[in-house]
Amino acid sequence: MSDAEKKDLLANIDEVLNDIRPHLAVDGGNIEVVDVTDDMTVKVKWMGNCENCSMSAMTMRAGVEQTIKSKLPEIQAVEAINGIA
Repeated sequence: MSDAEKKDLLANIDEVLNDIRPHLAVDGGNIEVVDVTDDMTVKVKWMGNCENCSMSAMTMRAGVEQTIKSKLPEIQAVEAINGIA
């Protein structure tokens, strides 16, 4: 993928995460897009209370990954680079 395509995809992922952020903010957390790999794996970073939350793994599968994949079907997986998940 070209640099321009990657930049656009990262912007689209960030836009999708805007749907999730208010739910995380209620508990004092947030999420940040770090990268997307050539195999279409999104790397995210948990922030705030999400970083050490025992529910982060469930939030990742049921909330973040599902939401991103539903809006951007080319995405294969979503992985946290930090936190418990």
